[in-house]
Amino acid sequence: MIRVAIADDHHLVREGIRALLERAGDIEVVGEAVDGFEAVKLARELSPEVIVMDITMPRCNGIEATQAIRDAMPDIEIVILSMHAESALVRRAMQAGAKGYVLKGSVTEELLLAVRAARRGATYLSPIASDSILDVASEETATLDKEHMLTARELEVLQLIGDGLTNRAIGSTLSISVKTVERHRTNLMAKLDAHSIVELMREAFRRGLLDIDG
Repeated sequence: MIRVAIADDHHLVREGIRALLERAGDIEVVGEAVDGFEAVKLARELSPEVIVMDITMPRCNGIEATQAIRDAMPDIEIVILSMHAESALVRRAMQAGAKGYVLKGSVTEELLLAVRAARRGATYLSPIASDSILDVASEETATLDKEHMLTARELEVLQLIGDGLTNRAIGSTLSISVKTVERHRTNLMAKLDAHSIVELMREAFRRGLLDIDG
C-alpha cells in the first residue's frame, strides 16, 4: 500500500481526492492538511510516502510547503494538484522538488498514475502542464518567487518570532543554539525583505502563524 496524505484548503476537494485514492486498492490515505504549514507538520508526524498538494493555500502555499518538506524529509514525494497550468508555476513546483503536476480537472486515473509514479521516484506531468512548461513565453507570469520560499525550520522560527519569543527562548523551544536562531532570523529577513523584528512579526501574522485566540 502507498501511504498518501492530502493537503488542500477545500473540504469537498479533499473528500473527492480521498474517495478516488481509496478506491484504487493500493493506496491508503493516512492524513489530511488544510494548508501548507499543516502539511509540513503532518509530513513530520505521519511520514507519508506521497503527499498530494494544492498550490493556493493559506499560511504557506503548496510550493513553499513542498520545498520545506523536500528539504527536511527528502524521502517524501510530492504530487502537485492545481487548477493552474502556467509554465512558470509548473517549473517552480518542479524546482521545489515535486515529482508530479496534475490539473484539478484531471482528478481521475491521472492522479493515480502520478501518485504511483512518484512512489517509484518517477516524474509525471499532466499533458497540458507538460505542454505548458515548454512555452517559455509564459515564464514571466510566475506568481511565486523561489527566493521567498521558507524551509520548515524557518517557518517554525518565524512563528515563534511572531509570538514574541527572544532568540534564547526560540533556541530553547526548538533545541537549537542562539547562533543558529540568529542565522535563521538573518535568512528570514533576507528572504522576506524585512528590516526589523516588527516586520517579521507582521509577516508571521499575515501568514496566519499566530494563535490569536490564545
